[in-house]
Amino acid sequence: MSLVRSGTVFDPLSLDFWSSADPLGVVRPLAEQCPVLTNVRVDWKETPAAHVFKADLPGVKKDAAKVEVEDGNVLVISGERGSREEAREGEAWRLVERSSGTFRRRFRLPRGARLDKVTAAMEDGVLTVTVPKDEAKKPQVKAVEISG
Repeated sequence: MSLVRSGTVFDPLSLDFWSSADPLGVVRPLAEQCPVLTNVRVDWKETPAAHVFKADLPGVKKDAAKVEVEDGNVLVISGERGSREEAREGEAWRLVERSSGTFRRRFRLPRGARLDKVTAAMEDGVLTVTVPKDEAKKPQVKAVEISG
C-alpha cells in the first residue's frame, strides 16, 4: 500500500488514501455520505497576549459558521458548507473535490484563557478566533530591612 500525500503532507483523512487501501471499494461511498467534514484546516498560534485560531472556510457564509465555548474550556468551531448543485439532465459530475455538509472542530484551551473575551471575525473565507490570555501576574517584591 502506498501512502497518498496531500501536497507534501501525509493526510490520513484523504479519501484518496483510504480508496487505495480499500480493495472492496467500501470506504469511499461511506465517506461521501458522512455528514461531518473532517477537512476544515485550522492553524492555532499562541502569542504572549492570546491564542489565535485561523480556520479556512471557503464558501461558508458568516451566518453558517458558529463559534462556541463548551465545558468551560473547549473552543468549538462548527457550521455548514452548502451542498453542491445537482447535475441536470445530460450533465454528469466528472470530479468532485470540494466538500459540503457540516463541520466541527474542537480545541481544549489551556488554563489562563479569557473565555469571556473571545472574539471572532470572518474575512475572505478565513475565520479568525482570538482568545485572550490572563495577564501574567508579576511577583511583588518587597525589600526587608536587615536589623543588627
